Amino acid sequence: MTDLNRSVQYEEADDGVKKVLNSSVQKSIKMVMGRPRKFSREGVLQKALPVFWKYGFARTTLPDLEQATGVNKSGLYAEFESKEALFVACLRHYLGTRTSGALLTAEPLGWANIERFLEEAPSCAFDQRGCFLVNSMRELDGLPAEARRVIAFGSAKLKQLLGANVAVENPKIDVKSACELISVFFSGICIEANLDPDRKRAGRKIRDFMQMLRVA
Repeated sequence: MTDLNRSVQYEEADDGVKKVLNSSVQKSIKMVMGRPRKFSREGVLQKALPVFWKYGFARTTLPDLEQATGVNKSGLYAEFESKEALFVACLRHYLGTRTSGALLTAEPLGWANIERFLEEAPSCAFDQRGCFLVNSMRELDGLPAEARRVIAFGSAKLKQLLGANVAVENPKIDVKSACELISVFFSGICIEANLDPDRKRAGRKIRDFMQMLRVA
């Protein structure tokens, strides 16, 4: 056998090994890429939201989120990129699922809707007291810019819904001023819910406030 023939055989053998290795690597990559996720985005948001709600953005740690969601760091970051992105996604999820929209768009519009909103919107759940949006405003300066934009949008949307209900009652007070007053009262009720989740005590304050609004 000539040196040339030997060289050709060795090259063919090397090519064969390369093909086997390449095939093996490609199969491994396909297995990893094709491996189904063991969690859903919606499920992670539902479990991460109470953690952020209870501790706030700054005090919530990655281990807290891993424990609550059952998803490790690589899984969370593969889906949300960062803690900041997950927090923003939780804010958007909250805005899309909270009950205020339904409460304030029920027909007929008016004071009754606003009173029902004030009574029912703040949560009294152990880890989810008050309003997630209002709670998040307490650390506004330390939040990601996108989170601040989401909060501002949610606040503006709330005032828009309140305004539609106030306007139909033709109050003596300016509609915009009334909406600002209601928003401030709502924020106060939500903050108090973190300290004292007694709905009866809050209910008395709401009735007194609504009586004042109706005659204003």
